[in-house]
This record gives sequence, structure tokens and C-alpha cells, in this order.
Amino acid sequence: MTLADRVNTFGIDLVRRYGYRVHKLAIHAGFTCPNRDGSKGRGGCSFCNNVSFNPNAGNALGNGASPAPERSVAEQIDSGRQVIRRRTGAERFLAYFQAYTNTYDDIARLGALYRQALDEPDVIGLSVGTRPDCVPDAVLDLLAGYRAEGHEIWLELGLQSAFDSTLARVNRGHSFADYRRTVRAARLRGIPVCTHLIVGLPGEGREAALETLARVIALGTDGLKLHPLHVVQHTVLAHQWRRSGYQPLALEDYIEIAADLIERTPEEVLYHRVTGTAQREILLAPDWCSKKWIVLNGIENALRRRGTRQGSLALEQSLHSCSSAIERVA
Repeated sequence: MTLADRVNTFGIDLVRRYGYRVHKLAIHAGFTCPNRDGSKGRGGCSFCNNVSFNPNAGNALGNGASPAPERSVAEQIDSGRQVIRRRTGAERFLAYFQAYTNTYDDIARLGALYRQALDEPDVIGLSVGTRPDCVPDAVLDLLAGYRAEGHEIWLELGLQSAFDSTLARVNRGHSFADYRRTVRAARLRGIPVCTHLIVGLPGEGREAALETLARVIALGTDGLKLHPLHVVQHTVLAHQWRRSGYQPLALEDYIEIAADLIERTPEEVLYHRVTGTAQREILLAPDWCSKKWIVLNGIENALRRRGTRQGSLALEQSLHSCSSAIERVA
């Protein structure tokens, strides 16, 4: 038995719906971020060196600037498809606009870049990564239009935590209310939302992770990505870690929390990812964040040991969500 037998994964869902393997191709389109360019702040989130989340984003820059892409969208797709076809046998692709904030630009430029990807004959759709506070109605209407054409479209929102105190602590520059507004607007247009959550943020443990899950499930997210917080070079978090101001999660703790979250996630929600890794060249801690398969096997083993799978405790999570909502109203 594998992890996919216990978790409703996005990859398996695509095979089920399309009849062949579909793989994401990461695109770096030269966007920046309002938390870096001065609109909301400078320096970005305390944990963010974008290269740690997107290896195609170019070299890490100490000032946090987004390096301009050296290749066009079409060129990146061409080189990426060759590698992925050899490695996975994928026949079709989703263009994953991943680096920085991929809805943060003039709507005409966004449309031109998205269309470049969709014009590739083996690209069936887009997955657009962004912040919850950078998705105006014009962008949602653009994405909804692509869905109406028959394309697979996903809006990936980097929420990370449902607690505004945590978001402020790591200098995110947005609130949970921003996420709520964007999810509701996307759902009105039929656009699926994948929510990114980070486990192990400063000041957060298991209970905070469970509460964050409860809140996003209550709003109706369609997909989830889990990431363990890792410390990488050229970040505020790196300075905090060096001064013993932050202690990363142990591997065993992350595995147990991830299993807890998976058990409480309704079966219909797709897991796009249950862990994340960083390049060894920039990773400072914890070392296990460079070892994806150790984490994946650990999560599968934890679920097998418990005799559970995704959705096993979804009713408990639903009751927790109702209780949390009542407390917030009160």
C-alpha cells in the first residue's frame, strides 16, 4: 500500500479524470510581490527565499528581488516537458505559474503570459500561485473565462496560517479576511482553490494547525498543500534561528501533525502536496527538509499504523469547525 491509497492526491485525480498522466511545469514569469516592492512592505515574509519554493525562480538574491526570467514561457515549457516526460511519462501538462505573486500585474500582461502557456498543444490548463490579497475580480474573470473554454484551472492561495497574529509575526502582509474574500469570489465563479498551509510557523503547534485546517475546510477549499517550515539562507527567519529564536519541527512531529490533518480532511478535497523540500545549497535547517521520500514514507507509515486514511476523522473536524465558528461569533 502507498500514500496514494490513503490520501486523495491531485495526481491520481487527474489520471482518473483525463485517462493519462498530467504533470505541473513550474513557470517563472518575472513577477514580484507587494510585500517586497514597497506596496505593502519590503523584504517579504520572514521565511521567504523564493528559490526554496521554486527552483526555477533564478538565483537567490540577498535583497529579495525577483530576477528576470532568462527564457520565455514557451521556452520554459519546452525544456520542462522534456525532463518530466523522461522522468514520469507524463503526456499532458499544467503550466504552474509559481514564482512570487502571479496575479500581481496589469491584466493585459497577465492575459498574454497565461495565453502563451495555454497555446502549447500539450498544456491542458493553468495553476496560478498567488497571495490572497492580490486577486482582483478582473483576474478571477480572466481565469473563469479559461475554464469556460474547457481548460483545467486552479487558483493556488498562499494562506499559510488562519491566525492573523501568526501572519503578522512572519510579516505576511495579508489577513485571513483577505483569504476569505478571495475564496468566496473564486467559488462564485466556479474556480477551484488550492490552499497552501505551513506547519511549524513560529508560535504555532499542532492545535494551531488543526484550527487553520478547520477554518479553510469550512470555507470550502478544493485542494490543500502542506509545507513544513524550513530555514533557508537570506531570510529573517535564518537570523532568528541563528540566535535560537526559532526551533524547527522535528521530523517525527511534522509526520504526526500531517497525519492528523489528513485524517481530518474530507475525502473530496485533493492533496496537491503533503510535504515540501528545499535545495541543500540554501537549506539551513531542519536537514530532513531535503529528504522528501523519508517524509512521505513516514506519513504513510503513520496512517497505516493508526489504521486511518484521509477523511477518517472528517466528522470530528466538521464538529470542530462548527464549534470554532460559534466561538468566533460569540
